[in-house]
Amino acid sequence: MKFLESAFKEILTFIVLAVIIVVPIRLFVAQPFVVEGESMHPTFESGDYLVVDELTYHLGAPHRGDVIIFRPPVDPNVFYIKRIIGLPGETVHINHGVTTITKTDGTSVTLNESYVVAEDATYTQDTTLGPDQYFVMGDNRPRSSDSRIWGPLPAKNIVGRAFFRLIPVNEVGVLPGAASVPQ
Repeated sequence: MKFLESAFKEILTFIVLAVIIVVPIRLFVAQPFVVEGESMHPTFESGDYLVVDELTYHLGAPHRGDVIIFRPPVDPNVFYIKRIIGLPGETVHINHGVTTITKTDGTSVTLNESYVVAEDATYTQDTTLGPDQYFVMGDNRPRSSDSRIWGPLPAKNIVGRAFFRLIPVNEVGVLPGAASVPQ
């Protein structure tokens, strides 16, 4: 009887400690995310299992090229995954599939978007971002509902960045989809 009582006490202690440790991490540091849809093909496919880093953007601002998970302004009840193209205060110029950024200092840079699988050359638009807005697009442009359609993404809608890919196992890695683009 003493053995069962001791074992029960240890199991209960383990469960309480696990809850104390896991729940805050899950709520404030990282959360799971399963990719759905074609908008980020070939970088991410439906069924890819990611861990979202929710902490980094509380410590610093997102960067151009980061792959983020967010709640779109058109439907805050769902989550999207896209790539940051334009930063606050910049103007994004899209001219038949070519993306050029006018930075806040007035300089311009044309993005070499090697991660884009299929460009949608039908878009021609200019969007100037406010101080807390980002311009995001999917890597599979013809299949992506993004800032070209519903406008800038408010910073408050960003949940976090794609930090770790767990599935598929042959593509496990840290910062999946990371791209080197001019800041």
